[in-house]
Formats: sequence, C-alpha cells, structure tokens
Amino acid sequence: MAYFAGHLHMTSTRLLYFTLAMFFFTSCSQLKSLSSRDNSVARAPAKPQDVKKVQFLNNISVTPGEEVSSRHSTTDPGNNRPARRKNEPLITGGYLGGDIERAGFLQLKYAIALDATVEKLTNIQLLQLIDDWWGTRYCMGGSTKNCIDCSAFVQVIMSNIYNVSIPRTAQEQYDNGSKIGMEELKEGDLVFFRTTGRSVSHVGVYLLNNKFVHASTSGGVMVNDLNDSYWKTRFSGAARVADNAIGSR
Repeated sequence: MAYFAGHLHMTSTRLLYFTLAMFFFTSCSQLKSLSSRDNSVARAPAKPQDVKKVQFLNNISVTPGEEVSSRHSTTDPGNNRPARRKNEPLITGGYLGGDIERAGFLQLKYAIALDATVEKLTNIQLLQLIDDWWGTRYCMGGSTKNCIDCSAFVQVIMSNIYNVSIPRTAQEQYDNGSKIGMEELKEGDLVFFRTTGRSVSHVGVYLLNNKFVHASTSGGVMVNDLNDSYWKTRFSGAARVADNAIGSR
C-alpha cells in the first residue's frame, strides 16, 4: 500500500513538471511571435531611390529626362581663324567655303584694298594668286614662296594668269615690252621703277585705280599706289607684255 502511494506521488510530480514545461515553452513561442509582428509593423518598407543612370550613346553622355539638341559638337570657326598677315588689307568676316563664296570674299577684300567697286574685280584667278602670295618675303634671286624678288613674282603672274613667258630681270622685261603711257594702263600691264640708280631695278603688275602688286624689299608681296611719294618719284615707265591684258582683248 505504501509502495502504491509513493508511486502515485512520483507520477503526479512528473505530470506537474511536464505541464509547467509545456506552459513555459508555449508562452515563449507566443511572445516571440508577438515581438516579430510588432517589429514588422513598426518598420515601414524603404522607398527605392530615384537614381538616374547615365547612358553613353556614341561617346555622348545622356541622362534620362534631358533633352539633346545635337549629336555633334560644334566649334566657332572664328576661334580658328588665322591671324592677319603683315600689311594685308583689313576686312572683317572670313571665308564662307565654296568657290562662289570665296570669290565673293576676295572681291570684297580687294575692292577695299584697291578702292574699287566689287563689280570691277572680275579676274578672280588673279585675286586668288595675289592672296596666296601675300606677305611672301623679298629676297634677291628668290623665286619661291619662301622668298621671291620683284621680277620673279611678275613672271609668276604673267605665266599663271596670262600664259605669257617673259624675261627674268626687270630691265629685260622693260626692254621687251611695248611701251605705253600712264593713261593707257590696264590690268596686267607692267610698271617699272628706278630705285637704285639710272637703270630699271624694280617692277610690278598694274591692277587698277593706280594700284599695283609687287614684291617689295621692305614688306614682301603687297599692293601699293603709284601716287605714293616714294613710287611716284621713282617711276620709270610702263609696258604691255600680255596681248590678253584686260582692255586690249
């Protein structure tokens, strides 16, 4: 009987411990679940950041939402314009590109230099040659764009513009030309000067309005006026060597 009572007491004690253990674990599980729900409610989901990514198209950076007005970069041609050459006729503007536009620019440029109207400057090839050689320095015996003397420059003009071959020196060019008076001067005629003595020592090509182009010892290829005091006092005469000089065609 005592054995039975002790066994019953032990069984009751184990059952009590088991019940308490079940209660403890159940309570912890509920508390953990409740804590988890509270945290999830308290934390609001983070909004994704609105980040604009830069895309590269043909080496051009473009940000979505921006407007792109051109796919190519442009430069101001004025920033690349070469400096004006020494003694070159001053004129604002620049080459516009193309033969027609360039011809128009040269006419305007040299109309100012020659004190003439644009309509009178019809020999564009001559203007182009003068412009290409402008400022080339003078040197005795020279005949290239590195340096050139007066008679060689006249040879260049007569050969390239009028298809006429003339002697090498200024004196020979004077001797072989048909002498003409000042009032007969036309574009393409030669004008001669005595700058070092009695003999002819300098030559240029007449243009119009008493202006002539030549290779000057002081400024290289340039345009001067026959009425300038220096040239007027040293003028020797004029001659025509080109049958197709303007006005005699």
